[in-house]
Amino acid sequence: MARKSIEQRLAELEAQRSALKARLSKQDRANDTRRKVLLGALVLHRLENANDPEFTKRLGDWLRRELPGFLTRDNDKALFADLLGAASASTTENSNSTEAAS
Repeated sequence: MARKSIEQRLAELEAQRSALKARLSKQDRANDTRRKVLLGALVLHRLENANDPEFTKRLGDWLRRELPGFLTRDNDKALFADLLGAASASTTENSNSTEAAS
């Protein structure tokens, strides 16, 4: 049986290296996605289970203020319509109370 040439061995090692780098990149993306999901779950949990009503209110206000500028796709905005809808309702209420005061 003939031994592999140095060039063949280097090519095999380079292929292994590429495969390992791809696996590492895939794992990094999976970890990043998992962190985002868990963070989102925490935020939604805090919004739904108000142990600290003041914090929950401030968190909701912040999200209603920041999300419209962060979300660029219509289908992404639709996912948060329940949360963003509360912002337009409170904006409408504020403008109605301002008009009533004048």
